[in-house]
Amino acid sequence: MTGTLINVGTVIAGTAVGMTLKGRMPERIGTIVMQGVGLFTLFLGFNMAQEGKNLLVVLFSVVLGAIIGEALDLEARLDALGRHLERRFAGGGGGGNFTKGFVMASILFCVGPMTIVGAIEDGLRGNYQILLTKAIMDGFSSIAFGSTLGIGVGFSALVILVYQGAITLAAASARAFLSDPAIAAMTGAGGLMIIGIGINLLELKKVRVGNMLPALVIAVILGRIFG
Repeated sequence: MTGTLINVGTVIAGTAVGMTLKGRMPERIGTIVMQGVGLFTLFLGFNMAQEGKNLLVVLFSVVLGAIIGEALDLEARLDALGRHLERRFAGGGGGGNFTKGFVMASILFCVGPMTIVGAIEDGLRGNYQILLTKAIMDGFSSIAFGSTLGIGVGFSALVILVYQGAITLAAASARAFLSDPAIAAMTGAGGLMIIGIGINLLELKKVRVGNMLPALVIAVILGRIFG
């Protein structure tokens, strides 16, 4: 849960800073920080990918997972879900900026492969580096949102705590039932997905990482069989 607790803290702190600055932080500062985070994300992904000792298992997991995810169009469905929730709860009059800030931030911080891969990695191996990277990104996003949408952004930390924390605890509970080769294969596949996120952050090319999420399940299965 360490990574999730740090993430919660950065969102709350970022919102407070944003409400104080009220949009006075130069855009170029945010840009260079996100580029630095993107480079670190690539580095982190490469390190994780090397944990997958059986390269063929990792390869087939990612390829098969990507095919399944592309056929189901998971990333588009996640995006559509986010837009639907935003329209449902933040659109129109309703709760004003509080509701809009809460819903938009909750969706941004919780709907995505980095949340899932990071929480699983934290639960299975106690490695919260992915969530730490995500926490930095969310913190700076909270500054931007907090400056315009106010305190509702900070309350999205509760959603992060419940959703991300639940995935972490579930992964920790499943640890006893997973073999070391299965965990290594999942880590390797997850590392390749993190590299994809880094490429997206640097805007080098759009990688539909969300469509690769089934690779995590396939990696566990193949890791148990061929590990």
